[in-house]
Amino acid sequence: MGYFDGIPVLSTARRFSWMLRVLRIENFALIDQLELEFGQRLNVLTGETGAGKSIILDAIDAVLGGKVSSRVIRTGTNRSLVEATFVADSALANWLSEQEIDLIDDNLLIVSREISITANNVRSRSRINGVLVNRQVMNELRERLVEITAQGQSVLVGQSSQVRDWLDVYGGSTLPQHRDVVASAYVTYQQAHLALEQRRTSDRERLQQLDLLTYQVTELGAANLDDPDEFELLQQERERLTHVVDLQHMSYKIYQALYQNDGDALTVTDLLGDSEGALTDMVEYDKELQPLLDLICDAQTAVCEVARQINAYGENLEADPQRLEEVEERIRELKQIIRKYGPTLADAIAHYNRTQAELAALTNSEQSIESLEKQEKACFDKLIKACNKLTQLRRQAGEKLEAELIRELKPLAMEKVQFKVDITPTTPTSTGADKITFMFSPNPGEPLQPLSETASGGEMSRFLLALKACFSLQEAPDTMVFDEIDVGVSGRVAQSIAEKLHQISYTQQVLCVTHQPLVAAMADRHFRVSKQVINEAHQKENNGHADERTVVRVVTLDNLTKRRDELAQLAGGKSAQDAIAFADSLLVQAQHHRNKLATD
Repeated sequence: MGYFDGIPVLSTARRFSWMLRVLRIENFALIDQLELEFGQRLNVLTGETGAGKSIILDAIDAVLGGKVSSRVIRTGTNRSLVEATFVADSALANWLSEQEIDLIDDNLLIVSREISITANNVRSRSRINGVLVNRQVMNELRERLVEITAQGQSVLVGQSSQVRDWLDVYGGSTLPQHRDVVASAYVTYQQAHLALEQRRTSDRERLQQLDLLTYQVTELGAANLDDPDEFELLQQERERLTHVVDLQHMSYKIYQALYQNDGDALTVTDLLGDSEGALTDMVEYDKELQPLLDLICDAQTAVCEVARQINAYGENLEADPQRLEEVEERIRELKQIIRKYGPTLADAIAHYNRTQAELAALTNSEQSIESLEKQEKACFDKLIKACNKLTQLRRQAGEKLEAELIRELKPLAMEKVQFKVDITPTTPTSTGADKITFMFSPNPGEPLQPLSETASGGEMSRFLLALKACFSLQEAPDTMVFDEIDVGVSGRVAQSIAEKLHQISYTQQVLCVTHQPLVAAMADRHFRVSKQVINEAHQKENNGHADERTVVRVVTLDNLTKRRDELAQLAGGKSAQDAIAFADSLLVQAQHHRNKLATD
């Protein structure tokens, strides 16, 4: 037998690799300043109802990332601090190394959380050995350090997901490993299913797109769009056909003015001819006028050519109502095309070319979805196979848990208890295809019913304690916290719970809040929690006057006399002689139980 902080330790006890050593609290609820040193095995906190015992457990929950509000900050302050020191082992050190966090003095882990309030906003910061960490890291650390159990967990017992997780943890390493296989198979199936649905959606969209493109190609192809200038040319032709008579009249008028006039008036060619004759005579006398003579000769030639062409143009013009109707119809057709595919005819032709290419691509890329359906089915079959294997492992773990839990419950005054892990099939998910329910019957002749609907408060307390006792033999945090797990029981049942807590404490450190003297007597380290009213000075606010404030105080009961008095208070409400005698008998009985464990 060895010793730890003055407390005897059996050589057969499990090494406490990361037990909670020190808890320091500042300005948390009714606690102004508090520092507690916990020991191995069973640590018990007692005190009157409302003394503040649960505040200490709330602080442990808070420092490990639990939810907090502004109410946890002590009135009159704007900052709370909770700090917990743990003893770590190599496994935890390796995990911390992955987070780039070093241990202190080779084996100490200090977790702290500062909670502050500013402008009605609550802020908190968590640190591990001084390194600022996020909530995810704190949650992972919490799973490795502490598990808190309270009677309120009866709500969790009714949740299939929580019961499933408990059973998977109990099943050992094989079951969680295969659960990872199921999760991987589920992800693969989801991906195959999504690919198939996307392909089906794509296929529907592709068919719709094919219909649209086919219609557009047919429409644009029927329009015979070749010349991007066709629309403008047709508009010009329509104007000519519409004004044939005007054009004939004006061309004849121009011809008369330029070349041949039916009346006595001189034409342009007549005037140019007279001018040419005069300049010819003038050149006889002045050769420098020759360029002008050349120009007027050219002008006369040009006017004659214009007169000839305009005359021919007018003579060739003729009304063509049929052609005008054709042009009008074609213009209307092109306008419709331009409105739908424009804004210009050139844009419509470009759209036609693109549509033809897209239609060809869609037609050529048509594939059957049969391969994707086969792939989805193969992935689903693989998922079902993995789920069936997981169900088989869970049934094996459930049968083992049934036997062990009944064995743990019998010493807790539940000799005739029936318990079954009911596993029924459900839709496959990443956690398997099982709905798991704890079925329970505490009395002979009564049928099995869901535990959450059947068990009384005392029965639920004992069940949770037995469940944690089963888990204590598996991989679990080395520190277990029980908040009034013994509420609603007394007498022989309370004694059984006390012995069970002490039994668990030989493999794990246990912290327990209790009102039961039978439980408190089994403690290896006993703390008394109480409220006190103190005078607290506020120099600035009250001109040096003192205010009365309620604070929580904790005393370590480190000798038999103090423990006896506290047990007597719990048993009788006062230190009467019969209560003292009862307390002495409890301490003797507790020591006898320890000695028996030591010799077994």
